[in-house]
Amino acid sequence: MLNKTPRIVTYTFFLLFTILFFYGIIVAKSFLSALVLGMIFSYLLYPLVNFLELKARFPRVLANIVSILLLLGILTFGIFIMYKNVGIITADMPDLLAKAHRNIDQLGIFAESTFGISVESQNSMIHEAINNLFNFSSKFTASVFKGTASTLFTLGLLPVFTFYMLYYREKFHKFILMVVPAEKEDVARDIIKKISHVTPRYVGGVFTVVLILTILNSFGLWIVGVKYAILFGIISALFNLIPYFGTWIGASIPFMFALLTGDSPNLALGVILLFVIIQFLENNVLTPNITGSYVNLNPLVTILLIIIGGTVWGIIGMFVAVPIAAMFKIVFEHSKAMKPYAFLMGADTERRQKTVWRQKLILKSKRTIRKF
Repeated sequence: MLNKTPRIVTYTFFLLFTILFFYGIIVAKSFLSALVLGMIFSYLLYPLVNFLELKARFPRVLANIVSILLLLGILTFGIFIMYKNVGIITADMPDLLAKAHRNIDQLGIFAESTFGISVESQNSMIHEAINNLFNFSSKFTASVFKGTASTLFTLGLLPVFTFYMLYYREKFHKFILMVVPAEKEDVARDIIKKISHVTPRYVGGVFTVVLILTILNSFGLWIVGVKYAILFGIISALFNLIPYFGTWIGASIPFMFALLTGDSPNLALGVILLFVIIQFLENNVLTPNITGSYVNLNPLVTILLIIIGGTVWGIIGMFVAVPIAAMFKIVFEHSKAMKPYAFLMGADTERRQKTVWRQKLILKSKRTIRKF
């Protein structure tokens, strides 16, 4: 009789595997991030590719190329608008910095008269922080576009991965069915079907929400009176790719800009009020009706995944963490050993299961009535 492996050995191997796993994906970030984004974009483009192939009778190669070029065109247009506005704000940086210092001086006088804090004790620390903030913004802007140029090869892999994942999607499907045992083929088909249903709807819904928020943010900031409204509107909307944190991280950028460079504190208050309204619309109107509850992950798990994804892969990791976790959750739901983990990851699982059970019962009743 074989001796059972001690738990401490099992835990040690698990910990070692976890450390090596995260080390590996961090080291291979450039390649793996392009591969994962290519997979997600292939799911995003799949409905359009399928439409072009079946309805418009496009050859598969042409349908893939047209879909990818359309996506690249939209992304290029957005990057061009951002680049053009970043150039304007970079040229105006000295004037903005001087305005920020004047506003800080006025704020210091107000603090001295109200709270009795001397201006001298405030100035050195605050003005140094303002200089660092604006210098960091300028350097960050330059580094972003330099970084984009230096990683051109990696970004070039993204459409390539997307193209071949769309082109060989049936081969991947058959490969999975060949790998799994014969008795598990139906389960594998069900998993593939659910992932193919959930992922493009969630990812497409998120991008639709971002597009709508770009328009709302830009128009709202223009109404409030914030300069460079389009740039800040796009930046604020892009942060909504990150669930829960995105709206307020994005709002903090135009808020700080309005607070430091505005003619009145009312401008910053207007920005806060604007994003409170937008947050309400996003949470209660846009997200429920566009993305729905496709991923069905509870908030705690989502927040943890976003933090881990951001730690490992930065902004890309924060974006891909949720759809990747949703795929794993679907797989876990079809495994007896992993079902507890799917339950732990899910949101309102019990209520959803009751709803599904009722729907099946109603459908079964209708079929029975038709027989009679």
